[in-house]
Amino acid sequence: MNKAITDGLQLMPPAFEEGLGVWSSGDGTAGSDTYQGAANAALVPSDQDFGGCLELQKTASTQRLRYMGQTPILPGCYLQIKVRVKAISGNLPSVRIAAWASQGGGSHLNGVVETGPQTTLTNYGEVVEVTAIVGTGSRGGVDMPWGGAAQYGHFGLDLTGSNGGIVRIDDIQIIDITGAFLRDMIGVVDVRDYGAVGDGVADDSAAFEAADNAAAGRRVLVPAGTYRLASGASMNSEIDFEGTVTMPDTAMLLLTKNYDLPSYIAAFGNEELAFKKAFQALLNNSDHESLDMKGRMVTVTSPIDMAAAVPNRTSYSTRRIVRNGQFTCAPGSVWDTETFTSQASYNPNDSRTLSNVSNIANIPVGALVEGNGVGREVYVRSKNVGAGEITLNVPLHDASGTQTYTFRSFKFMLDFSGFSKFDKFGMQGIEFQCSGHCSAIRLAPSGTAFSLADCFISRPKDRGVNSFGTGCQGMLIDQCQFLSAEDALAVSSRSSIGVNASANDVKLRHCRATRFRHFAVLGGDNSMVLGNHFFQGDSVTDGVRSAGLVVIGNFTSTTIAENYIDNCSIEWTNEHDPTPDENGGFSFSAMSITDNIFLSGDVAPWFSYIVIKPYGTGHFLNGVTVTGNKFRSILGSIDRAERVDTSIADLDYSRFKEVIYEGNTYHNVSAKAKSPLYLEYSRSSPASSWVVSTGGLLPFQGNTRAIESVTVTSEINDSSDNAYYGMPWCELNYGANDDQIALRWERPVKGSVSLMVRVGK
Repeated sequence: MNKAITDGLQLMPPAFEEGLGVWSSGDGTAGSDTYQGAANAALVPSDQDFGGCLELQKTASTQRLRYMGQTPILPGCYLQIKVRVKAISGNLPSVRIAAWASQGGGSHLNGVVETGPQTTLTNYGEVVEVTAIVGTGSRGGVDMPWGGAAQYGHFGLDLTGSNGGIVRIDDIQIIDITGAFLRDMIGVVDVRDYGAVGDGVADDSAAFEAADNAAAGRRVLVPAGTYRLASGASMNSEIDFEGTVTMPDTAMLLLTKNYDLPSYIAAFGNEELAFKKAFQALLNNSDHESLDMKGRMVTVTSPIDMAAAVPNRTSYSTRRIVRNGQFTCAPGSVWDTETFTSQASYNPNDSRTLSNVSNIANIPVGALVEGNGVGREVYVRSKNVGAGEITLNVPLHDASGTQTYTFRSFKFMLDFSGFSKFDKFGMQGIEFQCSGHCSAIRLAPSGTAFSLADCFISRPKDRGVNSFGTGCQGMLIDQCQFLSAEDALAVSSRSSIGVNASANDVKLRHCRATRFRHFAVLGGDNSMVLGNHFFQGDSVTDGVRSAGLVVIGNFTSTTIAENYIDNCSIEWTNEHDPTPDENGGFSFSAMSITDNIFLSGDVAPWFSYIVIKPYGTGHFLNGVTVTGNKFRSILGSIDRAERVDTSIADLDYSRFKEVIYEGNTYHNVSAKAKSPLYLEYSRSSPASSWVVSTGGLLPFQGNTRAIESVTVTSEINDSSDNAYYGMPWCELNYGANDDQIALRWERPVKGSVSLMVRVGK
């Protein structure tokens, strides 16, 4: 069966009887000697076996016979050259099919096989058939594989051995036998048919492209072997890999018709390498917006540098998704945290810079910074080795001067830190099995709208999702599970964090997190924390509890709503403020904590669910709403649901503004704080000054900053028991703690009143 591509082509050489002027005694090229009029060649018009034939005497060590016509070599086609010969007299020679290969333009194609198997004639008059197959592909049964560079050939035969013998040669036949090499009735195109060698050395890139171009809707087959693609390949046909490919890091394999991770695993034979090359293709192919892992697990043996996998890009800003798979960490020392110490200087006026940094060349970008006056989640965002300067992601609150800092470099399964900017990238339905050996994801130093949906971050060693710059701007984390590797540890011994973000507009929604040091540390403004369940307790009696959610900053404009906050707290601090004393700003403002479930068990009585920790003096609450929450302690009661951590500084309670703290419910909480706070007061003996105590029931044990109403609830009588119809004036911020109200009457009176008091104006 001939391939359709050879239809109409003249493959068969002319019969000898048509003239010997087209039959060369050399290589068959134009200008070479022919057998026309040669003394050792004659036409025999009627041989009993052949009919018309050529009689040739061997006079040279290799007696050549080549057809001077240019027989085309087409990609994917296989030609059989066949001739019948017999010895007539003299020495018995050997016979083989032979050819001269051209790469076009009359130039010789060097380095290819140009002879077929050799047959020795053993008897006079015995007809022997000699054959050989030539084609572009190195296939089984192909005697002369010429590769994709071949354009045409001059075909014939060689006589070798002793001289003097005379042979007769039947007309040479050249036929297309491509059908013998095609599978499934030409439903599959084999890359070997287009010159692929598969030895791991030859560059098979052009053969892959040629096979793809010829496929025309059929599948491309990559048979067993190792195929080197030095310049990559873009395949627009479906492709089946029995063999594997190798290629430089910079070369790309674009599988546009079966773009998924299993196809890349089949292509490269290694899951980790396959993911890198598939990710490289994702960022360089506009035909696909997502990489489907199709449930495959990738065993990760060392941190995957996502930027190094795509060396032609330093940034990316088009939506791309990786979905439906699993990454599993293989244990090893490669995941060990690197620790460095270095002396450096800090000036609050240059709040994000460490200067005069010793040993700076060894300090990795992305390393966690620790030292006196350094808040949580401070990282090396960039460094200038020549200037000896490190740029921090956030400022330090109390580190003026020179000291020795510690830098800890965590190792992440997927590390995007090599990109300068990375936007609109997401992962859906992925499990990260860190197994306590490594962290999961490190974001790029800048970028917007990174998303994580329906994913599992399982047992990260240090961090689940970590940002050391602004790569978390607008980050979306939805319906994910964060499972700690520190479940068995007491809270005080834990150090891992599920999510760290220092930029604005983060959304954490409907996630579940277990027993981290902190579920999330949010250092930017305008965050939304909605519908999550995070718990961090242990079995220690009267044990300490850490903050499940840490919000860092003054004006945060953050909403925390409808979460289940279990055995942990919300902590609000300003520990990234280089000048932490209040200096005329909004101070602790724009926070809404609404409709959450707060639960704790077996905790110390001083534990509270909402903790404000000011760094610096003069701070106050300004626009804070705490409503509709359910506070419940089991296995013992707690003193308050809310408190101020005064270990660094206290709040200025005389400046509270717009604090709404109402509609909450309390169970086993001693102080049921409210603002506005409803109070009842009765006086049985006349007095002109009634002192009404709030009993510590104003939020955060604040001052009596405002009074909404004073309502008389019984008859007011003077000392003569006469009815009194006057009203008192109210003295606010009364008492040693400014948490009482003094009602000043015109004369001594007695009776009962109710009051509505506020902690802020």
